[in-house]
Amino acid sequence: MEAFQAYVIREETDGLKGRIEELTLDQLPEGDVLVKVHYSGVNFKDGLASMPEGKVVPEYPIIPGIDLAGEVVESGHPDYNVGDLVVCTGYGLGTHHDGGFSRYARLSGDWLVPLPKGLSLREAMGIGTAGFTAALSVDRLLHSGVTPGMGPVLVTGATGGVGSFAVDILSKVGFSVTASTGKLEEQSDWLKSLGALEVIAREDTMASGPLAKQRWAGAVDPVGGAQLAGLLKSIRYGGAVALSGLTGGTSFEGTVYPFILRGVQLLGIDSVFCPMDWRKQVWSKLGAEWKPERALQDGIKECTLQELPGVLQSIVQGKAVGRTIVRLE
Repeated sequence: MEAFQAYVIREETDGLKGRIEELTLDQLPEGDVLVKVHYSGVNFKDGLASMPEGKVVPEYPIIPGIDLAGEVVESGHPDYNVGDLVVCTGYGLGTHHDGGFSRYARLSGDWLVPLPKGLSLREAMGIGTAGFTAALSVDRLLHSGVTPGMGPVLVTGATGGVGSFAVDILSKVGFSVTASTGKLEEQSDWLKSLGALEVIAREDTMASGPLAKQRWAGAVDPVGGAQLAGLLKSIRYGGAVALSGLTGGTSFEGTVYPFILRGVQLLGIDSVFCPMDWRKQVWSKLGAEWKPERALQDGIKECTLQELPGVLQSIVQGKAVGRTIVRLE
């Protein structure tokens, strides 16, 4: 059988260890489609998978990589044929099922999305889970009634994968975007090049008291944690916050006042089990009118499997800027 390389994390006596291993196809899990992976993205959840305290992987060993883009080389699924170009995000890929940090991946065809028109495999993984989550967040804000005419929108954690794509997509839709970041001095110019009209320090989103001055019509928040309480206090009447992340923590203290006095909505964004119809609609927009061309041009870096451990360490330490993809070609 053909041997190929994969990055495997194993649980050993002295902790979790990740290394490149030579595998064969019979070592991959069950599935009705075999994909030759061209690119996979590096996400915060991949970093958590490499840490004992991450608690996103129920059982090791695992090949991480929660998204991938590649070519079908074997198929027992009625919707896919050999040679089809596909994208996969979510469904437990990389946490409950061997993922994209491997030259080959065997998985369920029910998890796949045909490569959207307007995107190459590299661009699709440049967008990946992070950009897809950002697009879901924008879509939910729009459907909740938030419009550009209501005022500026805030993006927290704006230099990260979700945040940077959200800045690009929101500005493309017509919103006045304010970007919040802990890397104010280093990345302000870059965030403005993505479409942000204003860049502020993350401390500027905090607010005291039960309610604060109404500042934002809506917000995309991939950070969560303590700052979410201050953010909710500053949302304008009828506005909404699309929450998708926990890099700032898993809990926050708040009051009911923003919800019952201003009609604020807190929208949970889940990209893992997002319904397939909605998934395909949003991916279609990402290849067309929402294509985040500025973020794809300026915010994507490539690495190899050999360079992956350093990238994973950087992302869990909060040092990552933009998005890194693993090239498996």
